[in-house]
Amino acid sequence: MSQHVTISDVAKAAGVSVTTVSRYLNGHYQKMSAQTKARIDATINQLHYVPAASARRLRQTQSHLVGVLVGDIANHFSSLLSKGIYDVLQPAGYDVLLMNTNNSQEMEKKALDDLYQQRVDGIIVQPNSRSFAQYQSILRNQTPLVLVDREVDDQPLTVGKVTSANLDASYRLGRQLGKKGYANVITVSSRFAEASGQHPRIKGFQLAASETGLTYHNVEIKGHDDDWLARELTRVMGQLNGRTVVISLMGPTLFTLLKIFKHEKVTFPKDLGLISFDDWSWSQYVGEDGIFLLRQDMELMGNLAAQKLLTQIENRSTISDTSILPVTIDEHPSI
Repeated sequence: MSQHVTISDVAKAAGVSVTTVSRYLNGHYQKMSAQTKARIDATINQLHYVPAASARRLRQTQSHLVGVLVGDIANHFSSLLSKGIYDVLQPAGYDVLLMNTNNSQEMEKKALDDLYQQRVDGIIVQPNSRSFAQYQSILRNQTPLVLVDREVDDQPLTVGKVTSANLDASYRLGRQLGKKGYANVITVSSRFAEASGQHPRIKGFQLAASETGLTYHNVEIKGHDDDWLARELTRVMGQLNGRTVVISLMGPTLFTLLKIFKHEKVTFPKDLGLISFDDWSWSQYVGEDGIFLLRQDMELMGNLAAQKLLTQIENRSTISDTSILPVTIDEHPSI
């Protein structure tokens, strides 16, 4: 259907000029109202319009500038991811424009608009939305794209992606915990973005619990302080029988848990099992023997994402594939 729809059809259906649609497609939004942009975007989606190659060739001149959007620039893992990207792109002659979206879909959309105006040669996104509609405009601009870390539910198979095997790692760990004699699993999440990488981890533990008979609870701490978390953990654990393990679904949350358990004089694994995702090795020094860890290699993730983007840029293509990295287990006797 898309090959029969022209830019004139889009302009007529949206009630604007062909010039206005052309400006939208090329990211020239300076004098365009938000209402007009939204109307053109909705019309393009409704008509399934794809610009013809003859009308919208990939740019013959390159800016040698790549945009990188991360959810939280203050997060240590965003720093590692960015370093991995820099290590590949800078030697290849590309400057990197790193932008913080603050885990906000609105800020992410604005950042994408800014990148279009910068005429970047490619974009790497740590996505905030679980819907690919948020990123469809990148393909309409024929800009190479790679999504990293977080899962987007309806991402096309031809769009580049690099992520970790979070669901599989959580599922396998859940089954392992059942074999070690644990009856209860409590995960602690802090999901500030809709597309949080913690979603597949939760799903993996839920699946393992349903198959093994483990009791599973997730405690979401977004919007709550440390005192609330201490009370909530006490409440949940007070309803459980048998051995319990608490799992931090992201590294920074482990700091909070360690503070709470130190105050309560809890030891691991005598009183409670303790596990964390996404650590950067410091917790091997916690207690006598460290904390059981599951780790993503964020630098490698950044390396692969940048390599996929470079391949697209060099081939003047927006076609790529998916890479799923293993989650590494560092076994320590905290369970």
